[in-house]
Amino acid sequence: MSVDTLSYKYNSLSSIEKKQGKENLLLSKFNEVDKGSSPCFFWGKLNNPYELSRCLITLSNIVQSSFNLSPFQLALLKDPIVTAGNNQIRFEGFSHCAGVYARVDVLENGQDGEFIENGTTNVDFNTPLISELGKIKKNDDLILSVGQKEVGFHKGGESFVERKVPLPSKWIKGLTTVQHYFSESDYAQTLNRIQAIQLFKTIPAGKVKTDYYLIKRGSKYLFSPLKASNAVCIGGIHRLKLLQSLIPLINELKVFPHQDMQSVTFILCFDELNFVFSVSRDFWRGFSGEGAALESLIEDLPDSLVQAFDNYSYTNQEFNPALMSFEEGIDISKIEKLSTKLSAMGLLGYDLAKNGFFYRRLPFKLERILSLNPRLKGAEKLLEENKVQITLKKDNKIEAKVEGSGVQHYVVINGDEQRCTCTWFSKNQGERGACKHILAVKKKAKDI
Repeated sequence: MSVDTLSYKYNSLSSIEKKQGKENLLLSKFNEVDKGSSPCFFWGKLNNPYELSRCLITLSNIVQSSFNLSPFQLALLKDPIVTAGNNQIRFEGFSHCAGVYARVDVLENGQDGEFIENGTTNVDFNTPLISELGKIKKNDDLILSVGQKEVGFHKGGESFVERKVPLPSKWIKGLTTVQHYFSESDYAQTLNRIQAIQLFKTIPAGKVKTDYYLIKRGSKYLFSPLKASNAVCIGGIHRLKLLQSLIPLINELKVFPHQDMQSVTFILCFDELNFVFSVSRDFWRGFSGEGAALESLIEDLPDSLVQAFDNYSYTNQEFNPALMSFEEGIDISKIEKLSTKLSAMGLLGYDLAKNGFFYRRLPFKLERILSLNPRLKGAEKLLEENKVQITLKKDNKIEAKVEGSGVQHYVVINGDEQRCTCTWFSKNQGERGACKHILAVKKKAKDI
């Protein structure tokens, strides 16, 4: 039976039956997707190897940087993630402290090759490879190969191959927050090359502990310690020095601040690639510890539906919640929660230039969500031990008592406002996501 015939039969059903039917239809369409097993994802020529090599060297410098970790911790976190799919190649990674995220997007016109299969791998860019990338000239030819177990660069009869390495769990946590912040970021301004060069000359020397602001005076932009109207706030501005070698090569620089200034993202635009660079609110705060998406993760969703959406995303190599809601007739709030779960497993990234999600094929494990989010795990434990008592639930207001370690916590949720008497909330005031007590109260309130 065709999809059109099935859809026609739903016209006589109630709205609830239609929604459930649409979800079942989606499950039937995507529950048996073959994701293939080819050892090679992409093989082809890079059209601008000089600019790409400089971007990859900068990405490597970012991955090897840290702004708050000890030398011992530095040795534990490294390696870029490489994704081939939807006629694009992406290299992405975090600084050691996970407070800086960077991604190199090789656009469709930036490569001339064959995408044999969509896939993602995680490799270590070692010193010999970085050294060879530094030798790339503007007229050189460079071939790239991306496979399940390795990434290779091939030039003049020589090959430099990096093998697959384990993906740090801290990076998966960071990916969740980054994609969430990206989806809540708005375009602010575009600077041409001259304006960007002038702007980066105003980065203060040394390590700056106070906030700086991106402001405009006449036709010039500058970083200033003085706040102005419509200014973009940047914490730990010294981290932007990682980009200084690329600024003279770009066509333009686009700025995307988070709606609550929890991050700011810069897109360095070249002819055939983009370099995405995002910094967390403060240099000592990594994206992996923010927990910005935790409230969306408390929704109980069937594993089969999450699996179907993963298959849908793999098939299309991108994910537009609004478009999918319209096309499939499924409530937008449920699709947004599903997209959050897929992001939490590292399966969805967000492309600000396209204003939509892209798919990256990491190992698919539903149980990873809970294990990587201690606050979410803590909320589940509070509910299992029956330590949450709802004392008032009326309209949009909820009041509750939550038993702690020798202390009683009080939670009040009134619409979008929420408060808890615990130390976590007192310290962060909700800026780093909800505490485990608020998460537990919200989840229990859904069942009342």
